[in-house]
Amino acid sequence: MTDQIDIVHVPERHRYELRDADKRIGMELYRIQDEGSVYAFDHTEVDEGYSGLGLASRLVKFALDDIRSKGARIRPYCPYVRAFLRRHPEYRDLVVDGFVEPED
Repeated sequence: MTDQIDIVHVPERHRYELRDADKRIGMELYRIQDEGSVYAFDHTEVDEGYSGLGLASRLVKFALDDIRSKGARIRPYCPYVRAFLRRHPEYRDLVVDGFVEPED
């Protein structure tokens, strides 16, 4: 089931989306800051019928890889993204220097 799920960036809506065919089943919302050099990650969600399949992790990884390819950085306000960064230290270099991580 999860191998049929696509992830796309929808910049005009400031989000990355999980899609099952044409149906949006999840998203990662962000705000652009510092003239486009920083993406503030605010919220991650996956529809209830798709939870427990590892899709949120795939979505965040996709978004972080995309941001890395742009040479941008992040501010992880979203609790899920902060938890992902704790589990995947290879992405911590994307966090803006001096950003104090809010407590979960």
